[in-house]
Amino acid sequence: MAMMTTNEDDGVEPIGPLLRRLRMAGGRTQEELAADLSARRGYPLEQGAVSRWETHERLPDPASRALLSAEFGVPKEELRRAVTLARRLRRQEQKDQTDQENDVFDRRGFMTASTAAGIALIQPSSLLSSGRRIGADVPRQLSQRTARLRRLDDFVGGGDTYRMYVRELEGTTRLADEGVYSEATGRGLRGIIAEQAQLAGWAAYDAGNYEGARGHYMTALAASRAAENTALEGNSLAFMAYLEWTVGGGSGIRFATAAYEALGSGTAPVVRALLADRLAWQHATSGNGPEADYALGVAAEAIHEHGDEPGPDWAYWVDADEIAIMTGRCWAELHRPLRAIPALEDALARYDDTRARDKALYLSWLASAYLDAGEIEHSTAITARVFDLSEGLASIRPMARARVMVKRLEPHRSLAPVGALLERAKG
Repeated sequence: MAMMTTNEDDGVEPIGPLLRRLRMAGGRTQEELAADLSARRGYPLEQGAVSRWETHERLPDPASRALLSAEFGVPKEELRRAVTLARRLRRQEQKDQTDQENDVFDRRGFMTASTAAGIALIQPSSLLSSGRRIGADVPRQLSQRTARLRRLDDFVGGGDTYRMYVRELEGTTRLADEGVYSEATGRGLRGIIAEQAQLAGWAAYDAGNYEGARGHYMTALAASRAAENTALEGNSLAFMAYLEWTVGGGSGIRFATAAYEALGSGTAPVVRALLADRLAWQHATSGNGPEADYALGVAAEAIHEHGDEPGPDWAYWVDADEIAIMTGRCWAELHRPLRAIPALEDALARYDDTRARDKALYLSWLASAYLDAGEIEHSTAITARVFDLSEGLASIRPMARARVMVKRLEPHRSLAPVGALLERAKG
């Protein structure tokens, strides 16, 4: 008879998540647990020890595990196995991070180059069928081309894509101005112009060119209305709402409300989810908790609704994870960390580092939520990760968010990890 074997890791959590769960179940901060452990053993526990255990920066030794066993009523053997698992995971994470850092920039470069090369095969001017005549199939071809351009935004910042997007917009606009086509084809062309203007506006915004972004968004709004496309019109207004929030124009809620109200009865559920998502953000950043909660509920319901037709390509990135991210960001802005943290952590677990800009941005709200929860050193560690991901990006937004977090952490500069991060931020 073959002997049965068991996996020592079965049913075991790594020590960091295990300790965090046990501590938070009792409603204690890291500092409070450190104080309780100090009282139990009769002399002070090293400041920040709990944070380092939970982040696996340092693993509890046998004496510390005995103390934790008595504090939480957990068998010492379970804690030993949790430490063993954490040590193995830490070694694997270090190896994976090294491999990923060696690979990530090559992957970004490859995707950017390959996409641009594919797009370069067809120029808008080559789509004229005879003289200045534009065939009915041209809007579809331009839509496919624009979709490929749009995917670049997943991996690179606006500083890298802006000129490419502007050239594309100029080419399509020239085609529409100089060509001869049917009324239906004209509406299709104006819809493509609206999409491309939104892309150019987004890239300008991402690179910090707010006036340029405003001009492109106004072009998108006019083109979408000329195309009689209410979904594109709503998206144009939602972009303007986000810009208003950034520059402090005070019209964000008005634009976001108008965006949602612009939608027709046959709008794809994914578009309704996107615009409700954007409305929730405007309410959250204005401190309107109940309104934000309602809009998030609308978005969550819509994203799980089955539509008769597929959504537009410009909303391809909107899924359940996007709604979860926005939910976490909204609750972080409203200083409700217990609602923000689970939503952000669950969705971020599926974000690859090649999406460095978005991952850095969303981690900054996770850091903010942990700081609101009193987890200062964990917040600091996440903020340091934001700095790591922000390096070399052609986007101003992640580093701007990192500096917001640095300012919030300044009152805690006496803690060694915070002090080190503040010194790094000076560079």
